[in-house]
Amino acid sequence: MTRTTRLRLSAAVLLLLGLQYGLRPRLGDPRFAPDFVLVALLLVALRVRPGAAAVAGFVVGLATDAVAPTAFGAAALAHTVTGYLAAWLKAFVVADSVAITALLVVAAAWLRDLVQVLAAHQLRGGGLLKQLFVYSPLAALLTGVAALVVFTALRGWLAERGGSGGGRGVARL
Repeated sequence: MTRTTRLRLSAAVLLLLGLQYGLRPRLGDPRFAPDFVLVALLLVALRVRPGAAAVAGFVVGLATDAVAPTAFGAAALAHTVTGYLAAWLKAFVVADSVAITALLVVAAAWLRDLVQVLAAHQLRGGGLLKQLFVYSPLAALLTGVAALVVFTALRGWLAERGGSGGGRGVARL
């Protein structure tokens, strides 16, 4: 990754953080609002190796846990697993398509919610099923739509110019 690409990626992550804390609270119920921090994590995870993506996920998860410490460590675990798997999966997914990448975001958002809810042990009985099969899929879908919009808007700006693609089938947006 070139220095210019890294700077642009950093600017995109800062933009997504701004959307998380500036726009998301105005979108209504937080159970359904898109998670721009997860989109930022996946934007990074699709460009780095799995170990680096796991570290990025761990940092994002710790920051999330620090804001809502009801089940400290659950978000760190969930984001670490999600970042690692997204980076690992990018080699198998033809991610030149923004739509396919957005579908990956939907799956990652639901997986992150699944791991976090199960690790937190917060929901019992019908609440667990409602969270995992109603709220989480809806939030994942809206996060995927948000990712589709963001990835489409930033596709040309974040594209690697010239240089070697490494021939690895690496996800490019």
